[in-house]
This record gives sequence, C-alpha cells and structure tokens, in this order.
Amino acid sequence: MKKLKASFPHLGSYHAPLEVFFTAGFGVDYIVPPPITKRTLEIGSRYSPDYVCAPFKYHLGNFIETIEAGANTLVQSSGVCRLGYYGELHEQILQDLGYKVHFVNLAKYKAPKPINFYNGFKEIKPDMSLTKIAQIFPVVLKMFEHIDEVEDFIRQNVGFESTIGSFDKVHADFLSDLRMIRKKKELNNTYRNYMKRFKEISVKKPNNPLRVGIIGEYYTIMEPFSNHYIEKELAQMGIIVDRWLNVSNTLLHYPKKEMKKHIEDYVKYPMGATSIPTIDRALDYAKKGYDGIIHVKSFGCTPEIDTIPVLQNISNDYKIPILYFSFDTQTSETGFTTRLEAFYDMIVMRKEAKK
Repeated sequence: MKKLKASFPHLGSYHAPLEVFFTAGFGVDYIVPPPITKRTLEIGSRYSPDYVCAPFKYHLGNFIETIEAGANTLVQSSGVCRLGYYGELHEQILQDLGYKVHFVNLAKYKAPKPINFYNGFKEIKPDMSLTKIAQIFPVVLKMFEHIDEVEDFIRQNVGFESTIGSFDKVHADFLSDLRMIRKKKELNNTYRNYMKRFKEISVKKPNNPLRVGIIGEYYTIMEPFSNHYIEKELAQMGIIVDRWLNVSNTLLHYPKKEMKKHIEDYVKYPMGATSIPTIDRALDYAKKGYDGIIHVKSFGCTPEIDTIPVLQNISNDYKIPILYFSFDTQTSETGFTTRLEAFYDMIVMRKEAKK
C-alpha cells in the first residue's frame, strides 16, 4: 500500500501547525506546500476558468506543486463564500489532468459538529487514532494563536527595526522550531522565549507614527504574495500596520454578535463571507483616529464588493481615507506601487496639516 503523503494549500505562516497536526495527529507524512510564487499563479491560471477568483487559482496551482513534491492526498477546506464549492471543481480539474490523488473536500462537513470533524478526519485516514488527534489538537490550536500574536507584534514594530531583516530572521526561526513541538508546555515555553527575542530587537519608533489598518477578503489579506506583500511595503514606509483578520480571530474567537451590534448604524444584514469584520474593523480604525485604511480583495469577490458603499459612508463620516485594491492575475506591480506611494504621500500630508 502506498504511504500516505498529505498536503494542504499554503496560507501565510500556517504551514507549521498544519504539519504538526498531520504528522503527530494522523501519523502521516506531510508535504509542506511550496510558498506561493508567480509559478503557482501561472499553473493555476492555466487550468482554471477565466473569471474565477484568484484564490481558486492559487489553490489549484499549489495543489499541483505539492503533487509534484510527492503528495498523494490533498485536503481542501470549507469556506463561507464560493470557496465552499471550489473543492469539487479542484478535484475534477486534477482528475481531468490525469493526477491520481486522494482528494478530501472538508466542505462536505461544513457544520461545526464533533461528528462532522470525525467524518472529515476519517476520510483523510480511515485508521486514524482518535487519542492522538485529541492529544495534538489543542496544541495545534494554541500554535495558531501564538503565530497570530507574534505576527501582530511584528506588524507593530518591523517598520522601525534598526537592522533591516532582524524580525524576519527571528520569525523564520520561530516557525522552524514550531514544527518540532508536540506538547503544550513546550509550545508555551517556545512562545515566551521568542517573544523575549522579538522584544529585544532594537527599534527606532517615532512618538506618533503613521497607522494604517488593513481590511478585506480572507485569503488575499493573509497570503502575502496574493496582495503583493502590502504589509512589508507599508512597513518599509515607516507605518504601523494593523490587521485583525487571521485564523485566531475568525475561527477561534470570532465576536460576531459584538461586531453586528457595533456596525448596526451602517448595515442591518450580513453580506456574507468576511463582510462583517471588514466593516467592523473599518469603523473601529476610523473611531481610533487611524491615518488610513486599505481594503484588499480578489477580483470578483462579491461580499467584499458589497461592503464598499458602506466603507465609503464610514470614510465620509469620519474623514478617513480608504484605498481599495482588487487583485487578480493581471494586477500590475507598477500600478500597485504607484497607488500605494500616492496613498502614503496623502496620509503624510494630512497628518502634517493636523499639527
């Protein structure tokens, strides 16, 4: 029998906890998906419908790259938008291309009930050990949280590091060490040690730096390549970046009722997907006096398109500028950079005028 080698599409820095979950929980080999690159997008675009959104193409391209790396079991997540339907299409396209792989579409087990988790996990590996899954699952969840906490700290400080690359180096070491962890105590110790290292990095932060909040669609906001590394670009301009949307906040600690209450003056009904946190965070950044907001999404993302009139109302009411980016396979790097630099010049002038 062929040895099971599983993989899951690349997303931000979350490959480390996923590798731990598959190797320690299921006892299978895990093929760490290659980082998203131009090649990923080219492959995905070649075999995707023209007008499907960019995350579909990134996932498809990344699936093919992991198959090339040796994966024979591919796992696709469920989703709150069209992503929930993508698994079936991905599976069919891969079959048509002649790839002989086991495809597990977790969208079939969408409702968050224990029996659905069990059935989904069972499809990945029928003879899995529930004991091992139960032991590693809380460790993996905490690992997601610690990654998000670390990256929140980095976004607040990386733009002011005395030696360029200091945060990136420690961050890479942190993710590498997480792959070896199997116990919660070991995880907590590693987290504390690395937070100490991060806080020891020399930074030269001004008294009143520019602050920009990033909002938008789930995949594009969290996968750096898909948004042209916008957080890094802003950091290089000396801007504190605030991005609420991550796995911890949306899947583990999602304050949906509080958010609906917070935005009730602007919207009465959910528009689907990440529309509620998009509007909620925009309103929060505006109330806190941020210098600007950047809204990112993939081309054709209907829920995020629907939020734009609401965001414009918030912008008008609180006099806060919002820059809108819609990314697809044809997005120009030059055009992106030009618009971002113009936005930076504008918020600098606005801040100077307020003095």
